Amino acid sequence: MVLFSERHIRYVIQNYVDHYNLERPHKSLDYCRPVEPDTPAPQKGKVKCRERLGGLLKSYYRQAS
Repeated sequence: MVLFSERHIRYVIQNYVDHYNLERPHKSLDYCRPVEPDTPAPQKGKVKCRERLGGLLKSYYRQAS
């Protein structure tokens, strides 16, 4: 990844921090996220992909049906 400015660096770091804390499961936390959402994830529905930083970071979730 080529970083162009301080603003771009801050954007990239914030996206990574959000992914790390809100989307990425952690083995040491029994594959849970450090910050769990208030509402539980739906058990049924189509699986969707959320991409950050042009597809460098990906997470998957169920779309509520």
